[in-house]
Amino acid sequence: MSHAEQHEDSHYVDTAPGDESLDGYEAAEEIRTYLIGLGLATLLTLVSFFITRTALVWEPSIPVALAVLAIAQMGVHLVFFLHITTGPDNVNNVLALAFGVLIVLLVIVGSLWIMAHMNHNMMPIDQIMQMQG
Repeated sequence: MSHAEQHEDSHYVDTAPGDESLDGYEAAEEIRTYLIGLGLATLLTLVSFFITRTALVWEPSIPVALAVLAIAQMGVHLVFFLHITTGPDNVNNVLALAFGVLIVLLVIVGSLWIMAHMNHNMMPIDQIMQMQG
């Protein structure tokens, strides 16, 4: 393999975040992306506080509006800060995120299931009193 071919192949090598070298333009673009994300995240947070304190929004719709704003906030964080996109170089990031979400959901569902069935699996109080007496 010639030196030129090795150089072309090294361009496609997967690198860890932070290990790639950025020129001045790319660094400025990264900073711009972070600042846009910060602005959107701040705006969504302020809108959430505004919705809870104002009478302009129909009161029963406030939880739905907050849920929509929370999902939008998660999307902003995923795209602008974690750089999760649909590009072919982000497959590992998406898989790691999906695995993390799966683990969190398993813990939440398992905890809710255990708490919902806790009374069913416990000994009746009169039997506990007989054991203590």
